[in-house]
Amino acid sequence: MALTTGFASLHINPHFVQRLEELEITEPSPIQADAIPVALTGKDLVAQSQTGTGKTLAYALPVLQKLDENLREVQALVLVPTRELGMQIVQTVEELTKGTGLRVQQLIGGASIDRQIEKLRTKPQIVVGTPGRVQELVKLRKLKLHGIKTVVVDEVDQVFELGSMQDVEALFKGMLRDRQLLFFSATFPPPIQAVIDRWMNDPEYVRVKPAQRTSETLEHVYFVCEEREKIDTLRKLVRLYNPRAAIVFINETDNIGEAVAKLQYAGLSVEGLYGDSFKQERARTMQGFRAGRFQLLLATDVAARGLDLPQVTHVINLDPALDADHYVHRVGRTGRMGRKGMAVSIVTPRQQFILEKFEKALGITIERRVMSHGRLIDPEQERAIRQESKRKLVERRVPGGEDGSGASAEPGAAQRRDTAAGAARAARARRAG
Repeated sequence: MALTTGFASLHINPHFVQRLEELEITEPSPIQADAIPVALTGKDLVAQSQTGTGKTLAYALPVLQKLDENLREVQALVLVPTRELGMQIVQTVEELTKGTGLRVQQLIGGASIDRQIEKLRTKPQIVVGTPGRVQELVKLRKLKLHGIKTVVVDEVDQVFELGSMQDVEALFKGMLRDRQLLFFSATFPPPIQAVIDRWMNDPEYVRVKPAQRTSETLEHVYFVCEEREKIDTLRKLVRLYNPRAAIVFINETDNIGEAVAKLQYAGLSVEGLYGDSFKQERARTMQGFRAGRFQLLLATDVAARGLDLPQVTHVINLDPALDADHYVHRVGRTGRMGRKGMAVSIVTPRQQFILEKFEKALGITIERRVMSHGRLIDPEQERAIRQESKRKLVERRVPGGEDGSGASAEPGAAQRRDTAAGAARAARARRAG
């Protein structure tokens, strides 16, 4: 008897296996191979894996498999931190459920709540939403929680950081105690453990080692310059690497406009993504970036949450990430699902220690690079070039030829010294007379 391989070996429904094959997804990623069997047992699960490793399928497949398409009520809930992530998950679920009687609905803030209420009347079996909007619909008695058997919280750390965990826990309170909880995230800060202890029942943990928290196909490099030179260094790096699409991270929203203006003035193709933008403006910016209408997307950590942009080849940190967890989230925007990617940090001499901390915390190497005359050289070459320049400068400034006599190499200098000495002797003779 032939051995089953791929997703079939994980006991995934043949319909979903076929849909995956049609989407050219044949082999499960490590997080999928580890998390799917646990989720299928009905146990609570805490799964940690870097961004871009296939976490969505790791929970979507077992959740969908347990839904009863003949039962017209909400049976599963997926909570997400951002509108964009919710849209991506709904798209994935719709692809998987083609040809079935399963329905998915998106419930996110910023969209018309009246339309969402109207669509809930079609009785979807799975709902994907942001905690605030889902809680709002529950309070309006438009969404019932009693039939929900499985709850997924995706990007738990971002949900917590955005202050939405209170809404999440309020939703947990309104559900049956025997529901299954699945937490997925790239990082799990210590405060989240208290939430796990409060609401999960003897959960299974699927975690990657620190060395695996960033993709192995990702190259980490950094460049050193003074703060005032960062914009110009970024301009040179973009010309040097010419990325197909790059996300440039800065720490302060207030600095985005100035940075965009300077980069556009330097001739670069760039737009800014603001966390507090109007939804339509943000959607237009994202649509333009996906379509390749500009090369660089400038954003803060908050503004970039939940983005899934497979075309991104480079992540550039104009400001260093706040900590190792934020670094993981930033660089996870490239090098996804086995593709090559590059994470570039631009730091001042005083900021280099931050990257050393990231190296230790994440088990990675961030190599220093140097630009010279529009090309890359390694630091050893840079030191050799500097030493040679200093030697030549000293030779020009210090008097004395190769014979060590102290005689100046300047033409006519000796004659001028003799003339000056003769004039001095004549003056002394006149005074003596």
